[in-house]
Amino acid sequence: MDDLDRLAAGSVKGALEAMLLASTDPTPATDFARVLDISPGEVVEELSDLSAEYADKGRGLALREVAGGWRLFTPPAYHDAVEKLVLSWDTRKLTQAALETLAVIAYLQPLTRDGVRAIRGVNSDGTIASLVDKGLVREVGREASPGQPILYGTTRRFLERFGLRSPKDLPPLEDFAPDEATRRFIVERLCGVSISGVGEEPDLIDEEAREVELAEEADALLELAEEDDGGR
Repeated sequence: MDDLDRLAAGSVKGALEAMLLASTDPTPATDFARVLDISPGEVVEELSDLSAEYADKGRGLALREVAGGWRLFTPPAYHDAVEKLVLSWDTRKLTQAALETLAVIAYLQPLTRDGVRAIRGVNSDGTIASLVDKGLVREVGREASPGQPILYGTTRRFLERFGLRSPKDLPPLEDFAPDEATRRFIVERLCGVSISGVGEEPDLIDEEAREVELAEEADALLELAEEDDGGR
């Protein structure tokens, strides 16, 4: 701590940068403040300046606040180069079934296995187990119904991998709907109310809309992954 006490004011940013490089998880500003013996507000100000500096100068690093802390990422412009250099976990290696299941849970959490199956139309137990093993989905509680089925939600690792501060930062699916009937279906599904008045053939529209919804959910996660999977 003596060395840190002797840091000049201009060196605080350098110390923060060094600690960010040494961190493997998002680090809250309060943790940095405790180490440097300065206020969290000062830390946030310095981190914001550092983030802007990276962006303005086109550096090979990007600094973002995700999952309750600050973390360094590689900008999308350099992802191809990084991918050629190292082999690492990549969300694009998830199967379509895994992406669909992850998207359903991310947007509708907390959700039971039966809830996922009702939306996807197929048994997703094995896929959910795989997502749990990957650390993207976790048990978050029990539903207050007979048998008390397990409720699933996304994890902190999910937020980190997709560059999100919280599930609320997921892109609104209704913005991607190809038509008004599908948009209404998605809005009502996400709000947990029954669909009504979407056309003369509700069963057909429901099925088509469900397929479009799943595709859009998976595409939304893929887009986030391609933008933010440089954080590793």
